[in-house]
Amino acid sequence: MNIEEFYAEDERRRVSVEIEFGRDWRDAKGVRYELCWVQDTGELYTMREPVPGVYEDPFGDINVDSVDLDGLVIRKLAVITTHERVEEILVGWPEAMGQADGVEWIIEHLTGAGVLDS
Repeated sequence: MNIEEFYAEDERRRVSVEIEFGRDWRDAKGVRYELCWVQDTGELYTMREPVPGVYEDPFGDINVDSVDLDGLVIRKLAVITTHERVEEILVGWPEAMGQADGVEWIIEHLTGAGVLDS
């Protein structure tokens, strides 16, 4: 689902405090993700960011396409009821985020904690 569909599905998400656990997670293909936790719902989710197109115009200027909201794909990973528990499960996340396939690290930690949604 895209970011707007995610918020529309449960209005608590729109007004809740969200705690970010980094914006530079990468999967094996180098696609970038943001990892966030929604306090009011307990949902931990990733937002996959589209790779914008880059092109050179006839005048030699480099341009970057704008990002469409439909390209911001949300994946709910788990429901974790407290911020403390999220921190406990994701201990070491700042270092892991820089790994080549940091998203796999997230999956491993959520699976190990028994909270990964299937």
